[in-house]
Amino acid sequence: MSTTRVSRLLKAPRPAVYRALTDPGSIARWRFPGGMTSVVEPHEDGGFRVTLTYETPDRKGKTSERSDTYRARFTELVPDAHVVEVDEFETTDPQLAGEMTMTITLRDGDGGTELVAVHEGVPAGVAPEDNELGWRMALDRLAALVEE
Repeated sequence: MSTTRVSRLLKAPRPAVYRALTDPGSIARWRFPGGMTSVVEPHEDGGFRVTLTYETPDRKGKTSERSDTYRARFTELVPDAHVVEVDEFETTDPQLAGEMTMTITLRDGDGGTELVAVHEGVPAGVAPEDNELGWRMALDRLAALVEE
């Protein structure tokens, strides 16, 4: 297992960033790497299911031929300040099994919001450099969404 740490200054107020982190419709618009599409299905229990699908047929998914699906639930929410989410891939591959925890902290930054994300328990089947790249791509989308 590995841990990924990323940060980003977003030129948007903390409430706008927090909403984008916790609203399933917003999550579907930003939290995925390039070359994929995202579908987020909210559940009655407050959790949600995310399916990321590769746009090209040459990429292999973690859950099915071309997709990565995971279940997610928030375990701690502090409005405009802190989000903790636990995710788990839907997979039979032991190299991708297990819970991952994402802790995102928001602070006032220079003209906006400083976001710091720590993604712990990333399974051995996910290369740390790929996970970091995916995060950076997603944070670019988040910036575009909240800085509109």
